[in-house]
Parts: sequence; structure tokens; C-alpha cells
Amino acid sequence: MIDTIDRALIVATQGGLPLVPQPYHAIAEQLGIAADDVMRRLRAMLDAGIIRRIGAVPNHYAIGWTANGMTVWNVDDAQVDTLGAQVGALDFVTHCYRRPRALPAWPYNLFAMVHGASRDECSAKVAQIRALLGAACRGDDILYSTKILKKSGLRIAR
Repeated sequence: MIDTIDRALIVATQGGLPLVPQPYHAIAEQLGIAADDVMRRLRAMLDAGIIRRIGAVPNHYAIGWTANGMTVWNVDDAQVDTLGAQVGALDFVTHCYRRPRALPAWPYNLFAMVHGASRDECSAKVAQIRALLGAACRGDDILYSTKILKKSGLRIAR
């Protein structure tokens, strides 16, 4: 469980860190605690799995990745977890997860997001995933995004 200070820290950071030279110091000042406590508490919550990450969320279009494709894979269920971990470890896969199939229309159970400056670049990355999956893959597709609809995670109420 989290205490009131951890909760206040989550609320203060869930929309992003302040864009200042020392963001943890700014948060500390806002909460009335020491910057070292902010960093220690965030590290403890990361280590405990209470929060998953602290990181930048780039606008893919603004950095030149205009081809953003969710690759979907029909992978043998007995191997999907092992293979999914391998796909997720690829440096060009930004997120990867298993999802239930919706047969007969949707046979895919493994999803992996790839980005590139062109669809050709994404296709080359898809070919690498396909080679990694080998015979365990029974089909795939790529769904290209056309705009950003949401760029935020779960929010807790203040």
C-alpha cells in the first residue's frame, strides 16, 4: 500500500515531470518534502511495481516516424509467451503484448508496435519479427495508425 505522500507524488507526476532543469526538486517543493525523498520514493515505487516507469513519451510524428504500425501475429499458443518476450526485446519494438483471439474473424494473439520513417522501413522490421517467429507464426498483418488518439496512462483522482 502507498501512504499519503506516495499518493501525492503519483498525482504530481502522472501528467509528466515539470519541464525544468531539476524536476524532482520542483516536485519536492510542491509537496513540501526533500528532493532526495522524491527520488527515493519514486525508486521504491518502481521497485515494488506500484509504478511501471518514468520516461519520455515522444510524439512519433514530430520525430519523423510517420509510419507507425501495430503488427499482429497468429502465434502458436504454446510458444507465444516465450516468443513474445523475444519480440518485445527487439530494440525497434516499443511495446509488445499477448491478447486473446476473437475467432473466427481475428486469429491474432501477439501484438508488437513498430515505428519507421516509411512503410518500407516498417516492413523490413516486420520481416525481422517474422524470421524470429519462424514456423510458430501462422499469419500476420500490420495496422498503420493515421493519428494519435491518446497519449496518457491511468490517472488517479486528486
